[in-house]
Amino acid sequence: MQAIQAIPVQDQRDDEDALAIAQQAFQFARGGDSQSLARLLRAGLPANLMNAKGDSLLMLATYYGHADTVLLLLSYGADAEMPNDRGQTPLAGAAFKGDVAMIELLVSQGVAVDGAGSDGKTPLMFAAMFDRVEVIESLLALGAQPDRADANGVTALGLARAMGARNAAQVLYARQRRGAA
Repeated sequence: MQAIQAIPVQDQRDDEDALAIAQQAFQFARGGDSQSLARLLRAGLPANLMNAKGDSLLMLATYYGHADTVLLLLSYGADAEMPNDRGQTPLAGAAFKGDVAMIELLVSQGVAVDGAGSDGKTPLMFAAMFDRVEVIESLLALGAQPDRADANGVTALGLARAMGARNAAQVLYARQRRGAA
C-alpha cells in the first residue's frame, strides 16, 4: 500500500511572512505612517484588513487621530461603516476618544453621522455614554438624531443617564425640550 502525502496549501514561511506584513500594516496605521502603509496598499494589501480584535486599519488610524492615514485608507476603499468586534465603527471610535476634528473629517468624506454597529449604538450614543459634550454638540450640528434608539430601545439620553454622564444628559435633555417646544 502506498502512503498518501499531504500537499501543504501554503508553505509555513509564506504564512509567517504574511503575518509579519499584516503586523507591520497595523503598526503603520496605529502610528500614522501613511507612506509605508501606502506601499503595502499599492502592493495589494486589503484596505479592510482586520486584527484579532476586529479592528480595521481604518479604525486604528481613526482611533489614534491620524487624518492623513484615514484619508489614504478611504482612498483605497476602506469601509468606514465596518464595526469592530465591540460594535464600534471608526466614527464611534472617534466619538469615544473625543476627537471632533476626526469626526468632522470622516463625515466630510461621506461617513454616515448615525452609522451604527450591530447593537444599534451610534457615535452620538458613545459620546453620550462617556460624557463627551463637545463631541455631542458637533455630532448634533452634523445631523445626528438624538431620538434614535439602539437595539435595546435606549436613546443617547438614556445611555448618558445610565452611565452617570451628567453633562451629556443635560445637553441632550435640553435639546429634547427645545425639540418638543
